[in-house]
Amino acid sequence: MNPPGGSNPNVPSSSRVYAFGRDGKDDYEADRRAAEQAMAAVPGARESARNNRDFLGRAVRHLSQLGIRQFLDLGTGIPSQGNTHEVAQAQAPESRVVYVDNDPLVMSHARTLLTSAPEGRTAYIEADVRDPRSILDHPDVLATLDFTQPIALVMVAVLMHIPDQDDPAGLVKAFAEALPQGSYLVLSHLTLDFLSEETAENYLSVTANQATHRTPRSREQIAGYFDGFELVEPGLVAVSEWRQTPFFTDTSTWMYAGVGRKL
Repeated sequence: MNPPGGSNPNVPSSSRVYAFGRDGKDDYEADRRAAEQAMAAVPGARESARNNRDFLGRAVRHLSQLGIRQFLDLGTGIPSQGNTHEVAQAQAPESRVVYVDNDPLVMSHARTLLTSAPEGRTAYIEADVRDPRSILDHPDVLATLDFTQPIALVMVAVLMHIPDQDDPAGLVKAFAEALPQGSYLVLSHLTLDFLSEETAENYLSVTANQATHRTPRSREQIAGYFDGFELVEPGLVAVSEWRQTPFFTDTSTWMYAGVGRKL
C-alpha cells in the first residue's frame, strides 16, 4: 500500500521497505535507507515483519480449512514465499484470489510470479484501497470472485498506511458491506502497545519525517475495525501469538492480528 505517484525509485515505497525487512531484493537505495534507519532505532522490526508474514499464512490456511475458497488481498506487497494463493490453493486448488496494490512494481512482479493452480484463478488489479468502489466494481474482480459466496478480505499491514483523515474504519466498512454473511476479515496492524516508552519514542522520532506513512494504533482502535465481525479464537492478539505458541518479546512485537467472521 503506497501513496499515489507510482514507483519512484527516489521515494521510499512502503511495499519495498516492508519487503526489504523480510530480506527481499526488489528495492532501491531510498527504500534500504528508510528500512535501515527504522531497524537501527527499533529492535525487532525485521523479526516483526517476518512474524506478520507468517500470520498471513496461518490465517489463510485456517480459513481454507473452514471452507473459504475466495480471497480479496488488499495491499498485496511484493511477492515472496507463502503468498495468499499459494497457501489457499495448497489446501484447495480451486481457490480464487484477487491481489490489489497501487504500486506498479508490485503488480509487475505479481503478474510474473503469482501463477494460479489450473483448477483455480488468480487476478491482479492496480487500484487504491482508499477507493473501494474502484476495486469492488472492477471487471477482473467481478469475473474472479462470486459476491454471493463467502470471501476472505485480507488487510494485512495495510490500514497502518492509512492516516486518520482518510477514515480507515470507513474503508473497512465499505468493503465489508459488499461481502456476504459468513465472509471473513483478516487484519494485522502496527501498534506500540507492547513496547517500552523509550522504544516507542525512538520509533516515532525516526519515522516522523519518512515518506512512507505509518500510523501505529492501540488495541482498542484496531478492534474497532472488526465492527460487524465476530473475532475467531484467540481474538485480537500479538501477531506472533495468533494460533501458535507465542515467541515474542517486548522488542519484537509491533503488530496486532485477528480474524473475524461477518455476522
